[in-house]
Amino acid sequence: MEACIALETGRVFPGRLLGAPATAGGEVVFHTGMTGYQEILTDPSYAGQIVVFTASHIGNYGIHAGDNESARVHPAGVVIRDFCRRSYHRRRETTVDEVLRRAGVPALADVDTRALTIAVRDGGTCRGFLGTGPADELVQRARTLPPIESVDWVAKVTTAAPYVYAGGPAGAAPCEVAVLDCGVKQSILRRLAAEGCRVRVFPARTPAAALLAAPSEGVLLSNGPGDPATQPQLVDTVRRVLDAGLPVFGICLGHQLLARALGATTIKLPFGHHGANHPVRNLATGRVEITSQNHNYAVPADSLDPAVARVTHLSLNDGSVEGLEVLDRPAYSVQYHPEAAPGPSDSLYLFRRFKAAMLARRAGGREDTLAAQG
Repeated sequence: MEACIALETGRVFPGRLLGAPATAGGEVVFHTGMTGYQEILTDPSYAGQIVVFTASHIGNYGIHAGDNESARVHPAGVVIRDFCRRSYHRRRETTVDEVLRRAGVPALADVDTRALTIAVRDGGTCRGFLGTGPADELVQRARTLPPIESVDWVAKVTTAAPYVYAGGPAGAAPCEVAVLDCGVKQSILRRLAAEGCRVRVFPARTPAAALLAAPSEGVLLSNGPGDPATQPQLVDTVRRVLDAGLPVFGICLGHQLLARALGATTIKLPFGHHGANHPVRNLATGRVEITSQNHNYAVPADSLDPAVARVTHLSLNDGSVEGLEVLDRPAYSVQYHPEAAPGPSDSLYLFRRFKAAMLARRAGGREDTLAAQG
C-alpha cells in the first residue's frame, strides 16, 4: 500500500507501508548504525519517535531470541530504504515485518532515506506523521502533534514494580546495585551482572530512601526517553542520592539528570546523536573511544560548576559534553551507551569502574581516578 511520511516543515516522502496497517506520529530522528535494528526497535529511549534507518538494508538477518532490549517495540514508527523480506541467519526466529505487525507499529519502506535524513539534519529534529491520504492533511497532522517535551515518556516506559534481575551472579558477596529505571535497556542489566553485581530495578518514581536502603551499595541512573528538564522529581531524587555518598553511575538520560542535580542545565541538540560509531575523547587518558549513542539533549559545559564537577569526555563530532564526574564523591556519568548494544565495546571499563567504587567504599577506601580506570 502506498503511503508517506510528512514532516511539519511541509516536506513529504513517499513509500510503501509495511508492518502494522496503522498511522503514527512522533519526533523524527535518524540512526546511522549499520546493524542493531532489533535493539533499536526495543530500546525504550526511542519511545514517541519515528526512527529513520540510514542503513540501506533492514531485516536481512531477521529477529533473534534474546537480543531485545525490552519486552516491546517502542518507536511510534519506522522508516526504511530497502526492507529484506528474506532473512539469512541461523538464529533468525521471525522477521521485522512480523514483529512490527504484532506490536501495532507501522513502517514505511522504499523511502529515499538519504533525502529524509538530510532534511532532518539541515532543518533540525521535527515532528512527522506516517500514513496514507492527502499529503497536505498529513503535514497538518504532523503540526498538531504534541511536542515530545510535553509528554512524560519516562512514566510510559518505566517498570510498574521493583524486581530483581534474573541474570545476576551466583557467587558470594556480589555488589548490590539499585537501578533507577527511566527506560533501562536489558544490556545494561546484563553488563552489571557480568561484572558481578546483583541488580535490583526500581520504578522511576521510587523515593531516594528506597534506592539507598540496604543492601544497596551503588545506584545506576538509566537511559530513557524525553526531556530531562521536564523531570524535576527525578532530579530531586538524584540530588538526595548524591547526598548519601553512595557510588552513582549515570547513562544517557541518567547523565543529564545527574548534571541537573548538580545545578547544570540541558539543551536540545539540532538533530541529536543516534548511531554506533561516534568518536569520544576521554580527557583523562587522551584515548578516543568509538561509542554507541542515542540522545537528543546535552549538557552545556559552561553550565557545570567547576568547583562541583568536571567534564571527562567530549564528542569529537561537535564538542558536546559526553561525560562528567563529581569532584567530592564517587559519582560520574556518560552521555553515550557504554553497554554497546548495538555498538563497539570500547567503554566497558566504565562498568568496572563502578564496581571498583562500590568495592572501595565497602572496604572503607577511595576509588581510583578515571585515568587509572580508563
